[in-house]
Amino acid sequence: MEDVIVCGKKGILHFIRFPTAEMSNFLDLAKKKGMAKLVTTVCATGGGAFKFEDAFRQEVNMRLEKYDEFDSLIRGMLFVEANNPQEVYYWADPTDEEKCHKVTYDFSQPYPFIVVNIGSGVSILAVYGPNNYKRISGTSLGGGTFLGLCCLLTRCSTFEEAIELAAGGDNKKVDKLIRDIYGGSYERFGLTGELVAASFGQMISKEKRDSVSKEDLARATLVTITNNIGSIARMSALNEKISKVVFVGNFLRVNEISMKLLAYAMDYWSGGTLKALFLEHEVDSSLYVLVLFGLTLTLDPFYAALAVILKI
Repeated sequence: MEDVIVCGKKGILHFIRFPTAEMSNFLDLAKKKGMAKLVTTVCATGGGAFKFEDAFRQEVNMRLEKYDEFDSLIRGMLFVEANNPQEVYYWADPTDEEKCHKVTYDFSQPYPFIVVNIGSGVSILAVYGPNNYKRISGTSLGGGTFLGLCCLLTRCSTFEEAIELAAGGDNKKVDKLIRDIYGGSYERFGLTGELVAASFGQMISKEKRDSVSKEDLARATLVTITNNIGSIARMSALNEKISKVVFVGNFLRVNEISMKLLAYAMDYWSGGTLKALFLEHEVDSSLYVLVLFGLTLTLDPFYAALAVILKI
């Protein structure tokens, strides 16, 4: 993000991401680059702010100043939106590869809105003001579930590899669709034949198990997790009577497949009354506290992100 003003100073905001499994390598890099000579205190949020606190103190002599994860998330969303008028968007025509495109969404009057934060698991917040929000739902089936299952089913080892496999797969060879049960659509309840009736339902058949590919399994896993998240998000929005639903989190990084699935699902099941909104800097929205010290870490068990503001 260019020309960001923080505490009266203008600079370029840089974001660096890495798996928290590589934290020891990151600390080695911090030593070599003399990071501890620049700052002695680092703002931190997320579960890893507690988990890695001793390692930071012992390895690089840095103290982690811990901030509440959800406070940082909401303030961060408003911070990046205020500094980038193109920050919030939705996908138009998400199921049509030729017509599908991003459309900027006016988020200048945000309240109330729902935040669906997709990391290792999922937390859903209803936000009524900058300091007025509550956690209304969540699920343990999130990005960590997707990666864990893909590692088991396909022997992949990274999130990027799992997404790449999913991009080349066909979940219809793994999932049982409405048409597989009814021979077409179930018109009485408005269920089209292409909708998933049973995730992994085709895997009951040994013949189909033997013919399925790693790519198909990865795609079906991604669709299963994404559909579950979309369903819970939609019900949460309906219960709270809120029409704006913003999806954020590391799960959506390099993952247009899930974003478009969420866009379609929210629009389809709500009859066009709900839109799935996204941020250009989806995972970094929790890095609001960088304004205090200029260096911030988001430490989630799934992924970590580092924000550094370089002054001009």
